[in-house]
Amino acid sequence: MNTNKELSAGLVLLCLSLSEPGAARAEASAVREPAEIYKSVCAACHEGTVPRAPHSVAFQMLGPRTILTALESGVMQAQGAALTPTERRTLAEYLAGAALPSEHSAQRANCDAAHSTFDFNRPPPLAGWAMTLEGTRHVSAKSAGLSAADVPRLDLKWAFAFPGATRARSQPTLGGGALYVGSQDGTVYALDFDTGCIRFAFAADAEVRSSPVLEPWRSGDREARPKLWFGDFKGNAYALDAQSGALLWKTRVDEHPRLTITGSPRYYEGRLYVPMSSNEWAAAADPAYECCTFRGGVAALNAATGALAWRSYSIPQAPQATGEVNKAGAARRHPAGAPVWNSPTIDVKRRRLYVGTGEAYTSPAAAQSDSVIAYDLDTGRMLWWHQSIAGDAWNMACFIGGGPNCPVQNGPDLDIGAPPILHRLPSGGDVLLIGQKSADVFALSPDDGRLLWKVKYGRGGFAGGVHWGMSASARTLFAPNADTTFLGTEKGEPKPGLFALEPANGKIKWFAAAPDACKAEQKPACDRGFSPPPTSMPGVVFQPSYDGWLRAYRETDGRMLWSFNTARDFDTVSGEKGRGGSIESVGAIIADGRVVVNSGYLFGGRMPGNVLLVFSVDGK
Repeated sequence: MNTNKELSAGLVLLCLSLSEPGAARAEASAVREPAEIYKSVCAACHEGTVPRAPHSVAFQMLGPRTILTALESGVMQAQGAALTPTERRTLAEYLAGAALPSEHSAQRANCDAAHSTFDFNRPPPLAGWAMTLEGTRHVSAKSAGLSAADVPRLDLKWAFAFPGATRARSQPTLGGGALYVGSQDGTVYALDFDTGCIRFAFAADAEVRSSPVLEPWRSGDREARPKLWFGDFKGNAYALDAQSGALLWKTRVDEHPRLTITGSPRYYEGRLYVPMSSNEWAAAADPAYECCTFRGGVAALNAATGALAWRSYSIPQAPQATGEVNKAGAARRHPAGAPVWNSPTIDVKRRRLYVGTGEAYTSPAAAQSDSVIAYDLDTGRMLWWHQSIAGDAWNMACFIGGGPNCPVQNGPDLDIGAPPILHRLPSGGDVLLIGQKSADVFALSPDDGRLLWKVKYGRGGFAGGVHWGMSASARTLFAPNADTTFLGTEKGEPKPGLFALEPANGKIKWFAAAPDACKAEQKPACDRGFSPPPTSMPGVVFQPSYDGWLRAYRETDGRMLWSFNTARDFDTVSGEKGRGGSIESVGAIIADGRVVVNSGYLFGGRMPGNVLLVFSVDGK
């Protein structure tokens, strides 16, 4: 299991499906008191019995609107159907310890004329979530606008708070003088880069976890009409006018009912490449669910119209009924799984696209689970795949004590969630650099997927190893290690921190151990693991952490140059109460003399938060 696969805010209500699996198919006969509902169907998990379900003390951090949305229209909708509308509202208020507002109002455009004008002289300096088409998460000196000598002088310039949010996991995108970022309630904002005021706010249908993608243009071209693309939790891809926020098109990239988009889309040559993930791993916790039919993949869309150009699945064969039923009488289906929850990597020379996949949902595990897959960029044809770990089949049923949908292989759930990095060696050859939740880092040939080298530098587990991504400069691969403890059954010595490796052979150049900065009052929500992806620039690599700190390390030897604790309260330009927390699935972006990061991630007991932070030299 990994934090990509969360049940959004609804995971806090997991026991509605665990304690009464049949309740979702029946109407409550009478309105019950919220304390009674909690005691009968929630307490069994949320009093510390299930490690991944946040303890009841965390409910007040969620807020009533987040809980109610999860029950009414989110991923816990089926469980919420067992309750009356009144019960859902009173339960949300009871758990949150606060009354629901009469109306949830997202923040609105509030920039003055001087800060609302789109700047055609500032095209996007970075190419999406991974900064480059090759997925390096490395920023050139010109794009960064910072030097290594500037980094110790970084200070907070402004902070923006997402209203009602408990997590901030959409990595921002910069261009036109604006930061574009999604949010937990589905609002996509265009924020003025200088002041943080709101140029526009667009309401998507569901949470936007992905990083928005901004169409490039030639500097000074005032005739340009760049688009902004992103995906939402319901599996919709969107295109907006980047200047006005007007909707241009919306396309659901596949018809699977459990489809979701977690990884950030990738734009190249008029097409938008959208990774396809799902929450079917969680639906399998219901014994009555016919598990499973999702099979991962990538959809290529016409970036101008949203029309489908091609769709290619991680698992080529369609799932079929096996003729068997589980102990609850639900039909079994196979094969399934191999979701793609990372941003695709583009190989311009070979005209290929590379992604990593997650675990299988059914046994025997599909051959393309826990794999790197190469697709033809123009047709979507699968060219090769390399499976790193075979036999990894897992879903939520396994986590709750072996429900009837748990595959016989039962894990270990060690996805390749980090995007492959296409790296040019000093010798002139190309390699694909891969990180996995198992704490394995390895290199493949981009021509045919052959394994070139492989090293294991940590313990690994549900949340990494390498969880969300790595970074590569010209001569160094930066691989974070989380090695967090969730179940207490992990074996081996944890080595949380940042590793610097030689891309040609995996040799470790240096290791910077994660500091133990968690305060007693923050535990156990605070963890020192390096789960987020790093971002590098000449001389420096920035690494966020579960503990809420953003740190900068010297590229040559790992010496810490700067650090900032985001897990605290902030005065915000938006006027909302702002607080940082754990940093999990997003890394920092470095551009135009500033460093930007989101902070806050309530899941699995981690620290909630709702802020976007912008740093500059001396805060100017």
